[in-house]
Amino acid sequence: AVLHAQQPSSDREITFPNLDNYLTLVCDLHTHSVFSDGSVWPDIRVEEAKRDKIDVLSITEHLEYQPYSSDIPHPNRNRSYQLAKKYNDGDLLVVNGAEITRRMPLGHSNAIFLKDVNKLYSADEIAGIVPEDDMRAFEEANKQKAFVFWNHPSWRQEVYGDIVLTEMHKDLFKKGYLHGIEVVNEFEYSEEALQIALDYNLTIIGNSDIHGLIDWEYEIPKGGHRPVTLVFAKGKSTKAIKKALFNKQTVIWNRNTLIGREEWLLPLINASLEVVSLENKKDLGYVIIKNHSDVKFVLRNISKFNFFMDSDLVEVPAHGEAEIVVITRGKKNRFDLEFEVQNAISAPRKHPVIKIEVK
Repeated sequence: AVLHAQQPSSDREITFPNLDNYLTLVCDLHTHSVFSDGSVWPDIRVEEAKRDKIDVLSITEHLEYQPYSSDIPHPNRNRSYQLAKKYNDGDLLVVNGAEITRRMPLGHSNAIFLKDVNKLYSADEIAGIVPEDDMRAFEEANKQKAFVFWNHPSWRQEVYGDIVLTEMHKDLFKKGYLHGIEVVNEFEYSEEALQIALDYNLTIIGNSDIHGLIDWEYEIPKGGHRPVTLVFAKGKSTKAIKKALFNKQTVIWNRNTLIGREEWLLPLINASLEVVSLENKKDLGYVIIKNHSDVKFVLRNISKFNFFMDSDLVEVPAHGEAEIVVITRGKKNRFDLEFEVQNAISAPRKHPVIKIEVK
């Protein structure tokens, strides 16, 4: 039984618990403004991020695609970052980034933590000629010690939704020029991208890729949220966050689903769920589980105990509590419950299993 559920309200802040020895930082590392093909000035991106309690934001303008250049000429490709830094007066960390465009099937990639975006593009790109397989931008990004990830890999492929892994991609992986992949972009989740991340040891990333307004696109007033990458870092600094990204210490939160490697998924789920009460009555144990996160957890009972009132599926509301009545067959001061977390994914169609100690 659900004892308390937080209803969608004006409280839009994205909130997850920290882990032992790690901060849980909420990051959106793929956004746009009018300095490429977005619809808003950089100050709006900063304000949206503050309202959503984003910890790390990158406005990653297209290097080559500049549809508003006649209205907003800006030869300095660092300009949106400079303005975002100017408008940022709080705890938000803004990092410099850019989107590298190549013809399909290679597609788009983001480089973040750049020192100078201007050095990434050539004379051909300034003239509007998009290279097919030029590695120069990737080489320069890595020279600047940037973190580089493959954007929306299933986008605009010949068979939409499929991913074409080219020899150049494999070459970029081999050279260490591509470090991550967007498993979630906007509203799209890709099982194929998740498998590529696992096969090629890439960081699992999820971002909004917002061009318009966050509130409109993701229906924030109705309780929606942007997809974000949760980064588990030793501190809130550029150095610590870069290290965590390169070490693949991430989980995606997307549409009430958590996606990531088990080594980070399980600690996050365990930090989110807490047994706060156990009461014994004859052969029944009344267990109250509290949720400290924004996820409404969907749990499937795989323990040796049956439930008295619920089926094998239990929901624990975001920042709320749920009561489970367990058939214990006698008074027990301690026992374990095991659940498969249905709305968490560690590999394509694979859900992690957690053990909750009740005492």
